[in-house]
Amino acid sequence: MHKIPALDARLAAAAAYVRQGCTAADIGCDHGKLSVALAVQGRCKKIIAGDIRPAPLASAQRLVAEYHCGSVVECRLGAGLSVLHPGEADDVIIAGVSGVTICEILQDAPRGFYETEKELHFVFVPATKHPVLRRFLAENGFHLLDETPVRAAGRYYTVMHAVYTGVPEAHDAFWEVTGCAVHGADAREYLRHEAELLRKEARGASEAEKERLETLAANVEEEAERCS
Repeated sequence: MHKIPALDARLAAAAAYVRQGCTAADIGCDHGKLSVALAVQGRCKKIIAGDIRPAPLASAQRLVAEYHCGSVVECRLGAGLSVLHPGEADDVIIAGVSGVTICEILQDAPRGFYETEKELHFVFVPATKHPVLRRFLAENGFHLLDETPVRAAGRYYTVMHAVYTGVPEAHDAFWEVTGCAVHGADAREYLRHEAELLRKEARGASEAEKERLETLAANVEEEAERCS
């Protein structure tokens, strides 16, 4: 029996949020490791692996063939959520792109995508711009259920688990920076890293904005110290 393809901390955390027995969509699947790992684990009844680029999708197809999981994983060429029909997937994973790009993918969803009767769950692994993504999710009817901060390849990330409710939420700037990323082995260092990003942003800001950003950074650092 094949061993499960090795996943880094980001993809392992993403896999842990995928619900047992669901139909999952791996949007921007790249090499296909996550899709194949989910299939080999028997976690999903079906996995749709989509990518806009032919070369990475071909790599994913080869990996699917190598692990003999073509009956579970279907590879599709296309941009973002356009590879899916409304109601086709239960859990949607978007990893390996910036938070801004994830927002754009969600905005460009096919007509009626969010209007199905299914409770759509999402797993996001933004490479950058985490606060931008949290703000977009709250304003556009996505409720953030949980996050797992992780360290991979020497950098800090957070893996977000959200559900689409269609009900906008209001949050402050502190929440946009911290979200639910306040627990786990890497939470303290993740929040310290986010505080440092705020301080870097403050260095090029106006005096009023600089004061706001530095105060926010200090509050985020205080939150980091409360992490166990």
